[in-house]
Amino acid sequence: MDLLSAYRVFQRVAEAGSFSAVAREMGMTQPAVSRQISALEEELGARLIQRTTRHLTLTEDGRDLLAHTQRVLEAVEESLAAIGRRRDTPSGLVRLGALTSFGRLYIAPRLPRLLARYPELSVDLLLDDRRQDLIEEGLDVVIRAGEVADASLVARRVGSVAIVLIASTRYLQQRGEPQHPADLANHECIIFDRRAAPRDWHFEGPDGPVTVKVNGRFSTDSIEAVREMVLADFGIASTSAWLMRDAFEQGSVKRLLKPWRQARVPLHAVYPSRRHLAPRTRAVIDFLVEEFRLDPVISTYGEA
Repeated sequence: MDLLSAYRVFQRVAEAGSFSAVAREMGMTQPAVSRQISALEEELGARLIQRTTRHLTLTEDGRDLLAHTQRVLEAVEESLAAIGRRRDTPSGLVRLGALTSFGRLYIAPRLPRLLARYPELSVDLLLDDRRQDLIEEGLDVVIRAGEVADASLVARRVGSVAIVLIASTRYLQQRGEPQHPADLANHECIIFDRRAAPRDWHFEGPDGPVTVKVNGRFSTDSIEAVREMVLADFGIASTSAWLMRDAFEQGSVKRLLKPWRQARVPLHAVYPSRRHLAPRTRAVIDFLVEEFRLDPVISTYGEA
């Protein structure tokens, strides 16, 4: 049997907890994945996975094998990286995750330059507004805003995101422009409810920190929906500066209360700590660090 192939299938089944998910990811049928696991169990003479109608769980032998499998596959990856042109020319597929808007506006337009630089590199860009699970979804790296508390992940800072207060010029013509954070109580505010306290907006002003509890008839967990409501002249939003960059340039949106700043949020490239970072993945991360450093909206050192 192809032991390395079986190891790769077993590792992904153990991580994802699903034959069907691994089959979709690896372009196989579910019976083919099951046969790989069965052949591996027969080769080793041990039951590796307990199967029920709803769950897959590793046996004690399965857990022991998973630790060895990870070391073997990492050693193979390191060997391939150290031999031949892989050392100088990253090749293969990198599965890269990001928020839908950020990927569309800040990653996708840059990828042609990356792929021109590395002709043997391929990128699968997966965009989603929810928090992507690297292991379950088989991602090599995710660009994620905010602090990363999960000890099983490595986070490399690639930039930072300015949070700004914005509204369309047409909304301001109709409702007037707030001059102080307290004035937000008299405005329609667009609530992004994926924050810890979505209606508490924090500012650092000339006289110190200010927190305002805002009201609004529209809330959403989608940053794309926040953008659309701003552009529809509905109200004021506290959101990432990069989200409205084109609207700023066109003059249809204005930044408000400039003397009162909101915190910048760190932007990280996140990947599993237990995995050797393949040269192709490192090349993608290094490229994005290089690109983002030149962009004042998302540069670690930039100001929006």
